Amino acid sequence: VQLLESGGGSVQSGGSLRLSCAASGSPGYTSSSDCMGWLRQAPGKERESVASIDSRGVTAYADSVKGRFTISQDRANNTLYLQLNSLKPEDTARYYCAAEYDYCVVGKRPLVSFAYRGPGTQVTVSS
Repeated sequence: VQLLESGGGSVQSGGSLRLSCAASGSPGYTSSSDCMGWLRQAPGKERESVASIDSRGVTAYADSVKGRFTISQDRANNTLYLQLNSLKPEDTARYYCAAEYDYCVVGKRPLVSFAYRGPGTQVTVSS
């Protein structure tokens, strides 16, 4: 499985961006439920979970982004999205798409442990 993020960029505080993650390939097995999500890592900080979604459509968000970010997926086209609104300078980070196909439901497996991860896309928010 390969994941490729796009949509990052530089915006001013209060601005918006939409990140996309295109998934290709197959894990070689099927599962009744899978998960995808977004992580981010700022310079000098640990990687943190941002948002996740499973095949039922159940979502979860970090407290720091609730009400501002929205995760969604187009399963027919194997694409994951993250809408980032009301961006703040502290949202500046490299954003990574992650996927787990070995039976996963939101809340039962930490996003940082997902088996597949893309190379990331940079989001920079200036004040």
